[in-house]
Amino acid sequence: MASGDTSPAQIDFRDPQNIADPYPHFRALLANNDHVHWNTSIQGWCLTSYKDVTASLLDPRLSANRIRPFVEHTVRNQGEAASEAISMLGECLSLWMVFNDGQRHTHLRKLANKAFTRRAVFALQPRIGQIVDEQLDRFVGRDSFDFMAEFSWLVPARVIADMLGVPEEDVDDLKRWSDDLAKFVLASRIDPEKYNTAAASLAEMNEYFEHLIEARRASPGDKIIDGLITAHDGEELLSLPELVASCVLLLFAGHETTAHFFSNGLRGLILFPDELEKLRRNLDDDRYVTNAGEELMRWDGPSLSSVRVLTEDVDWTSGDQTVAMKKDQRVFTFVAAANHDARVFPEPQRIDLARENARRQLSFGHGIHMCLGANLARLEGLVGFSKIATRMRDISICDPQPEWMDTLITRGVKHLHIKAEVS
Repeated sequence: MASGDTSPAQIDFRDPQNIADPYPHFRALLANNDHVHWNTSIQGWCLTSYKDVTASLLDPRLSANRIRPFVEHTVRNQGEAASEAISMLGECLSLWMVFNDGQRHTHLRKLANKAFTRRAVFALQPRIGQIVDEQLDRFVGRDSFDFMAEFSWLVPARVIADMLGVPEEDVDDLKRWSDDLAKFVLASRIDPEKYNTAAASLAEMNEYFEHLIEARRASPGDKIIDGLITAHDGEELLSLPELVASCVLLLFAGHETTAHFFSNGLRGLILFPDELEKLRRNLDDDRYVTNAGEELMRWDGPSLSSVRVLTEDVDWTSGDQTVAMKKDQRVFTFVAAANHDARVFPEPQRIDLARENARRQLSFGHGIHMCLGANLARLEGLVGFSKIATRMRDISICDPQPEWMDTLITRGVKHLHIKAEVS
């Protein structure tokens, strides 16, 4: 199949039905061995099999540096005001490790890893438990509530804020800024106003963290932000712009993905009540509960796809299929499809909390861009779902067809209204 040709098995990602549930389509593509094809609705290559997705995330010819090319293209095609906002966004986001390759990525990741250690993350467990309980306490005595707005968004936002030394009273501002930034980073629709909104909020967030870093330097503590400030590789430290960008990335990525992990996961447990009961019977087994989190990530995790940009022409072979990919074209590596590849995960449409290979799920990514916060998300899932299963009974979804976020990057509902008895 030549570059630009269309596969007979297309998915229109603008279709609300596909936004709500792309999995039947993904499983059909996998069953038909249609693992790579050009999609006209998103103007990019789609990879769907576990083998192709993992290979693409290891291939240096598929670059994570998609911000700079996007900015350059958009500035040429937008008005002067929009160009100014987009240029500012590009300058700041180009410092995020997730949008860098090679030595630049290694530098940012290596220094961040020195602060974001497994030990530092697991030291947060008591505080995470306290935050989860405080949010669940708000549901006691209520017939129904929006789990997404009142739990899923707030728990990870409060956890990340605590890690970064952000006072509780500032969490609402940070979440608002992060939500505005998401309109640019995650949105799949062209909305010129989103650039100005995101740029304004990012500027406020940058200024906030500059002042916070200055204060922490003057009076350091034992938070992860203090580790970021002091992390060094030889004589090399993170610069102030890099520190600010790292803080913004941790806040943004840390609360956005974990929020969807909680809501998508609870929705899955409600739809598979027998598995929820198994979880309740095994709450004393941390290994079982941790594996349950991996399976919920696999079944309907917060990541729909990762986007890469080709740095050169590539003839990509998948089985008996070979396609001619061209330099600068986009490649969408659909991790959500790979997580439903029956060759790796038998009966992928079914939740099995005891699934032996659930940890092979790709929602945290793969290779050098493996999610920095994976251990934190796993810990929040361990604590959060244990307490949810313990304290929430008779759980049901008020709206069986919730509205899903219209984005090709993340997967999650805008609201999750449920009924439950909370103790």
